Amino acid sequence: MGTEKPTRSAEPVTTADEGPTPRPPRRLRLLLAVAAVVLGLDILTKVLAVKLLTPGQPVPIIDDTVTWTLVRNSGAAFSMATGYTWLLTLIATGVVLGIFWMGRRLVSPWWAIGLGMILGGATGNLVDRFFRSPGPLRGHVVDFLSIGWWPVFNVADPSVVGGAILLVALSLFGFDFDSVGRRKADPRS
Repeated sequence: MGTEKPTRSAEPVTTADEGPTPRPPRRLRLLLAVAAVVLGLDILTKVLAVKLLTPGQPVPIIDDTVTWTLVRNSGAAFSMATGYTWLLTLIATGVVLGIFWMGRRLVSPWWAIGLGMILGGATGNLVDRFFRSPGPLRGHVVDFLSIGWWPVFNVADPSVVGGAILLVALSLFGFDFDSVGRRKADPRS
């Protein structure tokens, strides 16, 4: 009699006043799908850039304003923080792990898209950091697109920046990652 273990029901949570309350949908699949698309495009374009472009020989697309320019970047997005490759690799690894941790509780589809963009871009550059020369944790990222005075970049860079801008906008407008829709105003304020 005292040895029975309580069982957990898979039924939706119910209260006496309300009917069944369905659990909100999880958005991990959407996050991973967006990340996979960004990662696939990033890897494909880097492979093509390395195969088809010669370092130091820009190929004009629109006059000299937009060019294909192969560069090996030891720094962060848009060639910033060169010389700190190992630290950038560790930070990017932490970001990737943090996104996976958040992804388990993610409900908002917009947060899933933003985090997926960041995850795909960060993973794309991590692949270079781990597998390109001069070696693991020190590998240089392949950049190949140059627009005007802006530093040379790859598909991952604007994906990370665009995802971050989306998350900031969502936060400013009251959209939480673990709910659908806007945050309710606090009645105490």
